[in-house]
Amino acid sequence: MKKLIITGLITLIIAACGSNSSDEKKQTASAPEQKEANGNPSYDPNRGEGKFSKVDISSTLDVSKADAGNKVFTVKCSSCHKLTEEKLVGPGWKGVTSRHTPEWIMNFATNPDAMLDKDPKAQAMLEICLVRMPNQNLTDEDARDIFEFMRKNDGVK
Repeated sequence: MKKLIITGLITLIIAACGSNSSDEKKQTASAPEQKEANGNPSYDPNRGEGKFSKVDISSTLDVSKADAGNKVFTVKCSSCHKLTEEKLVGPGWKGVTSRHTPEWIMNFATNPDAMLDKDPKAQAMLEICLVRMPNQNLTDEDARDIFEFMRKNDGVK
């Protein structure tokens, strides 16, 4: 009886180890697919990673959007970003609209995790700031308002 129980336990252990091995093989086999997705040739560093591919910007400031963006900034952004060039936790916002495209800024604001995983500019900022920007769950409208507020901060009238 003891031999039967021991044999059964050994069989279970071997079976359990065997299934882990096949799981590991499945994970290893899927790793190249993930790597291909990360090195997606359709990735556009000027646009970033996200849904904004073309943002129409007027030459004049949309004051109502900038005011709404100021409110979003106060609630969700000001604890980590200053409106000057000075770094707080994240980089200062002064001049940000001349350093990045509107699409890049809005995609980063709404999708920071994917941008930090894929975008060289975002990764370079992470190396300087040492803190990943948390996803603030901004809506598309919030992102557009924030961008207009950034334009106002950069002197667009």
